[in-house]
Amino acid sequence: MLSALQSLIEEINQDRSLDEPDQLRQRSEALDRLDAYLLHGQVPEFDSSFTDVELYQQASALYARLEAINSELYQAIRRDIRQETGPDCLRQWAEKSSKDEYAVHGEGYDYLDELISGILQFQEPDDEVEVAAEMVFYQPTPARHIFDLIARTALTEQDVLIDLGSGLGHVPLLVSICSRARCVGIELEATYVDCARQSAQALNLSNVTFLQQDARVADLSDGTVFYLYTPFTGTILRSVLDALRQEAANREILVCTFGPCTPIVAKEPWLAAVDPIEVNRIAIFRSRG
Repeated sequence: MLSALQSLIEEINQDRSLDEPDQLRQRSEALDRLDAYLLHGQVPEFDSSFTDVELYQQASALYARLEAINSELYQAIRRDIRQETGPDCLRQWAEKSSKDEYAVHGEGYDYLDELISGILQFQEPDDEVEVAAEMVFYQPTPARHIFDLIARTALTEQDVLIDLGSGLGHVPLLVSICSRARCVGIELEATYVDCARQSAQALNLSNVTFLQQDARVADLSDGTVFYLYTPFTGTILRSVLDALRQEAANREILVCTFGPCTPIVAKEPWLAAVDPIEVNRIAIFRSRG
């Protein structure tokens, strides 16, 4: 084990490209490989020899150096966002990720999610959130799918995106950064709403709002684009879809879905898919006139 760790340290130290900010994926992979030896920051059991301890210290210092490079990258982008020059930077990362031959597919997460997590810097709740009947355990939408959604919907300042079951707010926050649309996150769990609001405030985002509400009784009258990452099922989903159908009677809307709720939404007669539905991509439906 120790000889393998020593070889890994030498390999990473020799790869000076890892110091370049745009090598985030490669740096993330190096950190994961180091983490397997460092046991998530806990000192492993050694033979008490000086060599063992010294090797662990070298690995820990290397890990800290790579994390510091990532932190500087995140802070630079956060400054750009506060100064309203962040959209182009984030779009460049999204394009880079989409062209990466090592990109993850489906609902999995990749280094782009690490980037977004470092930028949004959520103060996630310590206590585990209980999931009520017909509610779905929260998972954030993978960042690459959010950027895909932004590109395909071509949102303007006339649009209002409403995320029904917004969780920590990944979708409304990223859309508010990368477009001129107004964004609203509706979430029942108060701790998630607080975290999302703190992130928005820290980034000086004025075009995003988070409301602690039940999606079944929320005011949807301003929305032009609605997003659901299967936040609920059964009668709750049915109630929300009925409310959206009522909104569609007054104006054209888009309903965007991801996850298991997509086949259910696809059966709604008042909606038509904009593009052929793909299993591992956000589906976009337009209300029928």
